[in-house]
Amino acid sequence: MTDDNQIIIFDTTLRDGEQSPGASMNQMEKLRIATQLEKLGVNVIEAGFPAASEGDFGAVKAIAKALKTTQVAALCRANTNDINRGWEAVKDAAYPRIHTFIATSELHMKYKLQMEPDQVLQQAIESVKLAASYTDNVEFSAEDGSRSDPDFLCRVFGAVIEAGATTINLPDTVGYAIPEEFGELVEYVQKNTPNIDKVILSVHCHNDLGLATSNTLTAINAGARQVEVTINGIGERAGNTSLEEIVMSLHTRPNFFPFTTSIDTKRIYPTSRLVSMITGILVQPNRPIVGANAFAHEAGIHQDGMLKNPMTYEIMKPETIGLSKNSLVLGKHSGRHALNAHIQEMGYDLSKDELNTVFEKFKRLADKKKNIQDEDIEALINEGVLRSAEVFCLEYIHVLSGNTVFPTASVQLNINGRPVQGATDGNGPIDAVYNIISKLTGTKSELLRFTISALTEGTDAQGEVTVRLQEDGIVALGKGADPDIITASALAYINGLNRLEYLKEHPVVKAENF
Repeated sequence: MTDDNQIIIFDTTLRDGEQSPGASMNQMEKLRIATQLEKLGVNVIEAGFPAASEGDFGAVKAIAKALKTTQVAALCRANTNDINRGWEAVKDAAYPRIHTFIATSELHMKYKLQMEPDQVLQQAIESVKLAASYTDNVEFSAEDGSRSDPDFLCRVFGAVIEAGATTINLPDTVGYAIPEEFGELVEYVQKNTPNIDKVILSVHCHNDLGLATSNTLTAINAGARQVEVTINGIGERAGNTSLEEIVMSLHTRPNFFPFTTSIDTKRIYPTSRLVSMITGILVQPNRPIVGANAFAHEAGIHQDGMLKNPMTYEIMKPETIGLSKNSLVLGKHSGRHALNAHIQEMGYDLSKDELNTVFEKFKRLADKKKNIQDEDIEALINEGVLRSAEVFCLEYIHVLSGNTVFPTASVQLNINGRPVQGATDGNGPIDAVYNIISKLTGTKSELLRFTISALTEGTDAQGEVTVRLQEDGIVALGKGADPDIITASALAYINGLNRLEYLKEHPVVKAENF
């Protein structure tokens, strides 16, 4: 149970967030995000779907062992195998949770489950009883709850509470609900579910109509005390309710939302950047709270008002979410200690070996770029620390290009420890580089998207390249950064190919979609 004004933050970035196309994460990356989420102050982390694969099981188990203060939840379908497997994965956690679910809408029961309502009810009861035999921390979700018959929903919730559930979750699985309607359903469930006062009522909203945050806030005012969210709102289809939007709405408007959370808001921005770097999913510039333009003011009237009083056009301070205004300038003469201190201020904790790797890359970059900014450092951390286990590694790249020569590229790769090299031409320097990398790796992937952006201002800025690759229905994202945009392009392509190789061995299996 919880204080009635305390909102429990349940983060599912590592489970539902990973179901974003191409957003695969290996075990090391998931563990790093989980550790950051614990520092952020998240109450419950849904670490994954252990029955999906050995890779997911191993990641959940590693996270369960590593975290000290945060509850670790394993998602399980309402069947014996999933629940047994889920418990095996989280049993070593300081605070383990089993999260089981089954669909309750007529549409899902008839066409997907092909079960009668009474069968669904019985399976829900049996599954919760099994979970409760392992732990007293059991969550039950009614998939497609927002489109379920309210009376049947209450009947199922009442039965699973009696069976041992301590949290019941009402999902808007397909983002269909409208705030007023969803708030009324939350109130109806509270009034008509036996023993509802003995458990936590949770909501999990998708963003198909762009209403996930609105629905979640309405549900909080209607009585929900746990919210299921992801960093940057990533997730299936149009994504999930965004952690940062919910937390900062409560923080900024306490007169309307008299609730608190355990989140350390100063860690929001570093966490957002970490998730973006690891998953390869860019944060759109105009995204609330964490977007690049969220605290940018270009209009003259706005700038004038900001100079007189920042509150004229800013409803929250950038420092509140961890946007640093540190005046420390890093450059080629900066030492290891100064770099490490700045990295820690940015919200990252690196081991000695990781710091050494980043410092070496930092020195090389400082020879090319006078002033190193936070975005540059994040790119170095991404390249040096957060990369997936690499099948392909770039050794060198040489390019000949110009308006009077035919573009050619010579590349040497390290493939599983074996050096290979070759050269070919293309329509331009990047096309030539991609042609030879494709030939050397033997990839059959298709390049779906290629984007370039500058990490900072100035002609010496690092270029950041993002690619989206597809092979046999598998989609992977790749990112690379370097002051040389051709090198950045090569790094992004190779990163995408490495992620494809990882996904072939560790496919992301969807745990349905509530």
